[in-house]
Amino acid sequence: MDLQELNAHGLVLLGCGKMGSALLAGWLARGLAPDAVHVIEPSPSDWLRGVGVHLNGPLPESPAVAVLAVKPQMMGAALPALARLAGSGTLFVSIAAGTSLATLAAALGGEPCIVRAMPNTPAAVGQGITALIGNARAGAGDMAMAEALMAAVGQVVRLESEAQMDAVTGLSGSGPAYVFHLIETMAAAGEAEGLPPALALDLARATVAGAGALAVASGEAPGVLRENVTSPGGTTAAALAVLMDEAAGFPPLLRRAVAAAAARARELGQ
Repeated sequence: MDLQELNAHGLVLLGCGKMGSALLAGWLARGLAPDAVHVIEPSPSDWLRGVGVHLNGPLPESPAVAVLAVKPQMMGAALPALARLAGSGTLFVSIAAGTSLATLAAALGGEPCIVRAMPNTPAAVGQGITALIGNARAGAGDMAMAEALMAAVGQVVRLESEAQMDAVTGLSGSGPAYVFHLIETMAAAGEAEGLPPALALDLARATVAGAGALAVASGEAPGVLRENVTSPGGTTAAALAVLMDEAAGFPPLLRRAVAAAAARARELGQ
């Protein structure tokens, strides 16, 4: 992240809910000066009020970056406030699901430089992953700036085309909710087998967290890790026979879930 440029010219953050707050906390921790940040947020949290940024005041003439972190449904009403920046050299970074580069450009007017980003909620603990795609105006320096901004809260990948963004939304953007539901259902299954609720939840939460950490740290393919803990004829094999059923197991269920989320992302972009 080019802190010198951001601290000199400023960063505008439009919307500072959970994701916006996670991003802002990451940037401040990396050395972005609070005085360089200008936040527009109608319902600021106590944390935001006390962090030292400019809140709901006048914006700089030509900030280095404007991050669009409002919900897609609010984007149409919110963007006119930033339209004057479209021709000022400001880089726009949008994290709104389903809002296309073309839609953003039309709302801003002029020929804005825009990068779409799809982070996910583990960004709140620095463990997110964000996918990026820029419009024709976004050059190598703009993409590098967007990548550095999002790297403050986790990993970053670049897409080959904007058409991939809806699939990213269905997989990693919405994906943390699938994992949280997995924890819920594992805990409920443990309860059904006689475990106390609190113990079942502790076991489920730690199992999912530990397995995820192992999947990242080991470098092994997930199929290999699965085979490593599956003895022929054992307890894990019995469970996997249910979970991997081609008709009613995880594979068709997750395909339908991700497809539904991706389809909804496409609908939001209409």
